[in-house]
Amino acid sequence: MKPVYKRVLIKLSGEALGENGKGFSAATIDEVAGRIIQLVQQGVQVALVIGAGNIWRGREGVSRDMDRVTADYMGMLGTVINALAMQDAIERLGKGKLQDGADVQARVQTAIEMRQIAEPYIRRRAVRHLEKNRVVIFACGTGSPFFTTDTTAALRATEIGADALLLAKNTDYIYDADPRLVKDAKPIYEISYMEVLQRGLTVMDSTALTLCMDNALPILCFGLKDPENLLRAVCGEAVGTKVSL
Repeated sequence: MKPVYKRVLIKLSGEALGENGKGFSAATIDEVAGRIIQLVQQGVQVALVIGAGNIWRGREGVSRDMDRVTADYMGMLGTVINALAMQDAIERLGKGKLQDGADVQARVQTAIEMRQIAEPYIRRRAVRHLEKNRVVIFACGTGSPFFTTDTTAALRATEIGADALLLAKNTDYIYDADPRLVKDAKPIYEISYMEVLQRGLTVMDSTALTLCMDNALPILCFGLKDPENLLRAVCGEAVGTKVSL
């Protein structure tokens, strides 16, 4: 399989990394890290945004009358934990895996500065890391409350000039109805941004979707149960649902 995208941003669901959506599954994290290493070995420049649903969701705090801003900042910290876990797995499994015998390296960049454990987000530095075949993991969302990690993924993908945004979630497709509530919900294989917005389909929040539409950034949405889907999607195989113009 040969990649059709040179630079991609992968949005990973936090729940997909946990046991039954919570905490961490070491096996799953290592499996995903292994697929990311495969992409790097094939010359693909890879950036990541990881959600924090396996640790904390801001809306959980809001439902208990917590201040929304505080709840969102807690979620941002959760993304840092996931980012560090993925960084460790990529570098641990990527030792000596490049063609010249070099290690696969990863860098975590945070929108809220915490210099002791990660770099601050600087667009030009992120792009330079990618050009050196380092995996870049963006954490802390946009650094502001009221914005989701989906919006972060769309924003960072646009900023770094990614060729596609890959949404690796816990569902295999976008469906015409919620498959958890509607037994005969039908999968959608290709759809336009505008139709997603008009039909109110659950893909990503409207801010993120509109940003992708305005910049003609294709979205590939697929399940992470089979980590091979990452490689298949980057190689242009018909995996999951494609959202485009």
